[in-house]
Amino acid sequence: GCIRLPGSKSISNRVLLLAGLSEGCTEVHDLLDSDDTRVMLDALQTLGCTLDHRENGVWAVTGIGGMPAVREASLFLGNAGTAMRPLAAALAVLAALHGGRYAVSGVPRMHERPIGDLVDALRQLGCRIDELGVPGYPPLRLCGSGIDGLAPGRLDTEREIRVRGDVSSQFLTALLLALPLASAERAIHIAVDGELISKPYVEITLNLLARFGIAVQRQGFARFTVPQGSRYRSPGRIHVEADASSAS
Repeated sequence: GCIRLPGSKSISNRVLLLAGLSEGCTEVHDLLDSDDTRVMLDALQTLGCTLDHRENGVWAVTGIGGMPAVREASLFLGNAGTAMRPLAAALAVLAALHGGRYAVSGVPRMHERPIGDLVDALRQLGCRIDELGVPGYPPLRLCGSGIDGLAPGRLDTEREIRVRGDVSSQFLTALLLALPLASAERAIHIAVDGELISKPYVEITLNLLARFGIAVQRQGFARFTVPQGSRYRSPGRIHVEADASSAS
């Protein structure tokens, strides 16, 4: 007989977000069907991406090309850390550069999962982030810099952005996924404080970024550079790697 292993959750949600931010349409094959991927799909649709569920479980995602199609939205992300952290980072950057107001929230358990180190890193850039509950945890509101929260502004990309590496690799992943959106004027540098945990997950992020046209330079796992003028481009078709641990 023949069985089909489920796709990786971590890869699935990274691919969906990259496809959603890219120019063009991406055919995503072997996407994991799970609560985490469902909330990411719902979020992308709310943000203006076009989704088409085709035969054999293939999802066709037409992205926004790095420009927000929707300027105000409230996103409920359940308990999906693989959606909450990278979406929060991407929306914070988009809101700051182009204007907008976005709220991200989840189930009560999600509001107990820390996000403060990511928020601190984004604030170094000049992103305006309001913590709507306990400081350092979701829910969050991500706004433009104007008084009404909708006016666009500028980000401080000249200085190095520092993020702790010993809490969660998802914070670094979120920055790596979001910062190409802010690289029009100059390269952006990220420095990791402390020993980075879960290095293989960062490798996954870097490999997927390369598939979507972003060649991040790095010095080991201590310093990363997003090149100037980085733009997300659809690879056309991408297959989500199977996850043996989930299959077991």
